[in-house]
Amino acid sequence: MSVASRLSRALFGRLPDGRDVHAYTLTNGNSVSVTVLTLGGIVQSVRAPDREGRIGDIVLGFDTLAPYLGNRDYLGAVIGRYANRIARGRFRLDDRDYVLSRNDGENTLHGGAQGFDKVLWSATGDGGRLLLTHESADGDQGFPGKLSLSVAYRLNDNNEFAIAYEARTSAPTVINLTNHSYWRLSGERDDRILDHLLQVDADRFTPVDARMVPLGTMAAVEGTAIDLCEPRRLGDVLRSTDPLIHAAQGLDHNFVLNNRGGPAARLFHQGSGRSVEVFTTEPGLQVYSGNHLASPGLRAWSGIALETQHFPDSPNQQAFPSTVLRLGELFQSSTIFRIGAT
Repeated sequence: MSVASRLSRALFGRLPDGRDVHAYTLTNGNSVSVTVLTLGGIVQSVRAPDREGRIGDIVLGFDTLAPYLGNRDYLGAVIGRYANRIARGRFRLDDRDYVLSRNDGENTLHGGAQGFDKVLWSATGDGGRLLLTHESADGDQGFPGKLSLSVAYRLNDNNEFAIAYEARTSAPTVINLTNHSYWRLSGERDDRILDHLLQVDADRFTPVDARMVPLGTMAAVEGTAIDLCEPRRLGDVLRSTDPLIHAAQGLDHNFVLNNRGGPAARLFHQGSGRSVEVFTTEPGLQVYSGNHLASPGLRAWSGIALETQHFPDSPNQQAFPSTVLRLGELFQSSTIFRIGAT
């Protein structure tokens, strides 16, 4: 991935305890820019031209720090230690039971009450790369092992925005990291995503129970409203009477990616011509259409999250790919968002 971008830094705000939050902006030669906050590793904005060259912000975010404090929508943040849900806030590893922070009824969601989205990360930059680092203590939110991790952000001259994660642990643990940006390719603040087209390269998904916890099985998308193997208008999908859509009040489903070498997903907005293609090393993609967005200025379906990750509740599901990280192993994961306009 060639890099042809520059990196700048500005003070974004101060936390109540006085610590500074900085905004780092990567800008390439095609008028595409990505701004990342040291708070939560939040992707605060992605600015890109439409087919006419007009620049717009294509992710949901806030212009000031205050709305991010206490925010429960995870806008743009690094999610961990474990993205998505762990049933009943517990799992068993190497004959030992671990009880986690529960913040979604009886479940653990996105790492617990104080996940990585609330961390003030350390930042360094070198040209076209921003590197964030953090150490999560042994027992943080109930997870075992001290976790040393880094998240690298890059933007190149092909308009590819890449996020690469690495982590090591001091003891066996589980890990599942993702980015929780909500995309809205129109670039208009009061828009919703109903006129976007979405395609996901997945023939199967993981069905869930009433608590949104996987049943431990995989099922075909064919014949359901969440069959996105061909591009579908999101308004048609989200307003479907299919029980899968009705139960989640929209899209909130983990797709089992086919991993055929092409994009895992493609989002397209015909009005602006903007598109985002998603490439990932991860086996799953959680598609969440912002059904419960409650942040200032936002409403249901204001944006769509394309969360590349392992499957929900994998620590309790033997049939799912393992998320165990052991001493001496290096966790690595990467996702590329290719931004275009036609």
